[in-house]
Amino acid sequence: MRKLAGHAGLVVGVVAIAMSVYHVYARLTVYAPDQQALLYITLAFSLVLSFLLWPRSQDATQDRIPWEDLALAGLSLACIGYLFVNYDYIVNRFPTADTLTRMDIAVGITATLLVLEATRRTIGAALPIVAIVFLVYGFAGPWLYGWTYHKGLSLEVTVDQVYFTTEGIFGVPMTVAATYVILFIIFGTFLEKSGAGQFFMNFANAIAGGARGGPGKVAVVSSSLFGTISGSAVANVMVDGWLTIPMMKKTGFKPEAAAAIEAVASTGGQIMPPIMGAAAFVMAEFQGVSYTQVMIAAAIPALFYYGALFAAIHFNAVRSGLKGIPREELPILGHIMLRQGHLFLPVIVLLTLLLYGFTPTYGAIIATVALVGISWLRPSTGLGWRECLEGLRDGAVQTVPVAMACASAGIVIGIVLQTGLALRFTAFLIDFTYGSLLPALLITMVAGVILGMGMPTTPAYIMQAALLVPAIMKLGVEPMAAHMFAFYFSCLSAVTPPVALAVYAAASIGGAGLWASGVQAMKFAAAGFIVPFFFVYNPALLFQGPWPEILGAVLTGTIGVVALAASLEGYFLRVATWFERALFFAAAMLLIDPGAVTDVIGLVLLAVVLLLQKLWTPQSAITGEAST
Repeated sequence: MRKLAGHAGLVVGVVAIAMSVYHVYARLTVYAPDQQALLYITLAFSLVLSFLLWPRSQDATQDRIPWEDLALAGLSLACIGYLFVNYDYIVNRFPTADTLTRMDIAVGITATLLVLEATRRTIGAALPIVAIVFLVYGFAGPWLYGWTYHKGLSLEVTVDQVYFTTEGIFGVPMTVAATYVILFIIFGTFLEKSGAGQFFMNFANAIAGGARGGPGKVAVVSSSLFGTISGSAVANVMVDGWLTIPMMKKTGFKPEAAAAIEAVASTGGQIMPPIMGAAAFVMAEFQGVSYTQVMIAAAIPALFYYGALFAAIHFNAVRSGLKGIPREELPILGHIMLRQGHLFLPVIVLLTLLLYGFTPTYGAIIATVALVGISWLRPSTGLGWRECLEGLRDGAVQTVPVAMACASAGIVIGIVLQTGLALRFTAFLIDFTYGSLLPALLITMVAGVILGMGMPTTPAYIMQAALLVPAIMKLGVEPMAAHMFAFYFSCLSAVTPPVALAVYAAASIGGAGLWASGVQAMKFAAAGFIVPFFFVYNPALLFQGPWPEILGAVLTGTIGVVALAASLEGYFLRVATWFERALFFAAAMLLIDPGAVTDVIGLVLLAVVLLLQKLWTPQSAITGEAST
């Protein structure tokens, strides 16, 4: 992204601030334009900022805006302006039935190309390439076979669907970016300006830094809290990792273990309530439920994810004989809470508002306003007018890549809907798996990981929601479980080799090998790969069902993820033999799966292996030769 100074930096800053202010204004007044106009304005701001701030390539001019990018920004405004000039006609016409004029088609094609180019600049080429493939598919239908065949779309119908309806660029993903995502990103940037990131790090050090493997546990606590601010695995790594990874290495963690811990902890920020990644808001919109329902459903799986990671770090540290950070180097919890503890209050305000039924948009705005006031409880964290303006500017800038990803994903959704691909693909997948759920889930898992390798979580999830989620719902999976399943594996691609972006970022900081770090990351993130299969088969893990069943699932599942960590790290009371690791793993699978019979069998197996660990010490455990 360009670093602009002088008049250019001032102008771009004003545009970004105007974008944030307008979106706050639009949610607070009845006099703002309607929803469709809001989407047009969001895309206009996003396109202009894309071309002003993101150069066409890494070796292009970084400190000034070339004339061709100014021209593209102007062309973007012209394409959106055309929608406003013809607004009444566009919103009242019958899509794909009323004929488009030549000018309509020219504007639609130009705008689509601008969206694809802006997306390429802001998040990379993978998603625009996917969108282009789907556009080609729309035209090539008559020459295809089997479930891919369709009658074909004309140029006019394609342009109409993609640009002039609410089922393409201006569809559900862009609606979410314009109404929810930007307001929560603004809240996050205000938190960051108040010093909350440093507070979260100090808080984590104070409560966990002195324990065995303390720096690793600090990474878990701080990264899960920092996910509230960023919502991006790589961003979490780049902010927290510069401190936590050297701390872990200093206290004895191997470089690949340190990198893996930070990558897995940072990836979990997107699945950690109360503020999850942008895909969670899209999920709520697709299902027609409140974001609060998504947040509640995500709570138990997130507990298992971080619980398993915390336990794995502990076992890894004890097995390796690691110590924590010396007490004299740790911040004092009382002092930290006295000076900065009030920075927890805005998050509590937001969570309370959501649980009491306020819409996410109002919740984010009220929490942001509360944050500004609360920050002045201590002068050192007080947000002045300069910090507030910077927060508004940074909130808009950080929204742009999300908005462009949503716009390009909308192109794909538009083609899928117009060609009927989703229905045919659902039928194909059910036939291909012979109506069996497990193979369909495995295909969805692999698709989520592969899609997430090349694009951010939100568009990767949207692709699955369009094509794969309907199929597994057809096989009897509850909608929340089906969408959450796809969401999880879109997130976990960040720690899944061969393209694990969060691991790459952490390994570059820690000087660790990429493959060694990636393999270790998959071990630390094992609960994230396993738990989604269980909540598909038993929605009690998503807070669905009677309370006794939910509480039982939480209790036995928590024990299960600790057993899972013991199995993968090869340690509990002592170094575990391969037989003991197998028993730990079997017990974990049975305990994570809610059900009276599986829980009893799992507890019996766990008791057996604990007795073995307590009463029998094999020679391999004494010499430390048990493989890990």
